[in-house]
Amino acid sequence: MSNAAIADKRPSALRGASLPKWSPWAIAAGSVAVAIGICLAAGFDSKIQWGLLSGLIFLVATYGIAARVEGRRQAKDRIATGLVWVAFLFALVPLVSLVWTTVSRGVKVLDVYFLTHSMGIVADAQPGGGVYHAIIGSLEQVGLATIIAAPIGILTAVYLVEYGRGKLARAVTFFVDVMTGVPSIVAGLFILSLMLIFEMEPFGFAGSLALAILMMPVVVRSTEEMLKLVPNELREASLALGIPKWRTILKVVLPTSIGGITTGVMLAIARIAGETAPVLLLVFGNRYINNNPFEGAQQSLPLYIYQQYAQSAGANAAYDRAWAASLTLIAFVMILNLVARGIARWKAPKSGR
Repeated sequence: MSNAAIADKRPSALRGASLPKWSPWAIAAGSVAVAIGICLAAGFDSKIQWGLLSGLIFLVATYGIAARVEGRRQAKDRIATGLVWVAFLFALVPLVSLVWTTVSRGVKVLDVYFLTHSMGIVADAQPGGGVYHAIIGSLEQVGLATIIAAPIGILTAVYLVEYGRGKLARAVTFFVDVMTGVPSIVAGLFILSLMLIFEMEPFGFAGSLALAILMMPVVVRSTEEMLKLVPNELREASLALGIPKWRTILKVVLPTSIGGITTGVMLAIARIAGETAPVLLLVFGNRYINNNPFEGAQQSLPLYIYQQYAQSAGANAAYDRAWAASLTLIAFVMILNLVARGIARWKAPKSGR
C-alpha cells in the first residue's frame, strides 16, 4: 500500500470532534421526553406549554452538548440552526391544526349532493341542502373582479417600470401602497355609497367591484417586481434593432416575465376569494341559485360560511355545512396555488448549458 493511501486513512489532525448526524434527532426526542415528564409532574395539561418547554430544553441541550464536544463557535452555529427549526415548527402547528380541524369536521357532509344543490327551501336547522349556489356566486364574482383588476394592475405596473418618471409615478406608487393596506370593509363601503347614490339593489357585480379594488394593488406590486427582474440587456438588444419600445414591452419584456405575473395574479385571486365583509354589504346573500351577477342578490362561499355559522346555535346541520363550505373554500384556494406554481414552473426561463 502506498504512503498516500495510508495517509488518506489516517484521521486529520486539523479536524476537531464532531457530533454524529443523528444527534439533533436524539436531542429533540430527549427534550420532548423531559418536557412531558416535567409538565406531568407540575400538572400542566396544555399541549402548548409542552411544546414551548420542549423547544426551550432542546435549545439549551443543543448548546450545552455542542459546546462541550465541538466548541462554543460550532455550538453557536447549531443554536442558530435550532432556533430556525423551532420557529418553523411553531409556525407549522397552527397551520396543521387548522387543516386537520377543517378536514375532520368538513368531511361529514361534503359529498356530491352537497356540491350540486343549493339551500333552496331547506331551513338552517334541517339537514340537507348544499353549497352549489355559493360556488357559482364566488366563481362569477371573483372572475369578474379578475377581469377588471388584472389588466389594470398589469398595465399600471408596466407604466411604473417602463415609463414612470417624476411626480406622477411617485404619486401612483404612493396610492398603490395605500390601497394595499386598505381594509376590505372600506372598499365595500365605497361601493355601497355609490349604490345608495344611484338607488341600486344588492347584486353580485357590486361585490366584484369591491373585490377588484382589493385585488388591484396586489397585482400591481407582484407584476412590478417581476418586470424589474427582466434584464435590461434584453430591452437594450431589442431597442438596438430598431424595435419600438411598446413592441419591446409586448414581445420581449412581458413574455419573459409572464410566469411570475401569472403567479401574482393567481395569488391575488386567492387573496380575495375569502373576503366576507364586502360581499356581506353588497351581495347580501341568496338561498337560491342566481346565475346572473348583474341582477339580484347572490351568494358566495365566505358569506355562506358566515351565515351558516351564525345560524348554527342549536343546529348541528348548519354547523356541519359551515365546516364543509370552509373545506371547499380551502380546496379552491389550494387549487389556485397549485395552478400558480405549475404555470410559474412551466413558464420559467430554461437554463441552458
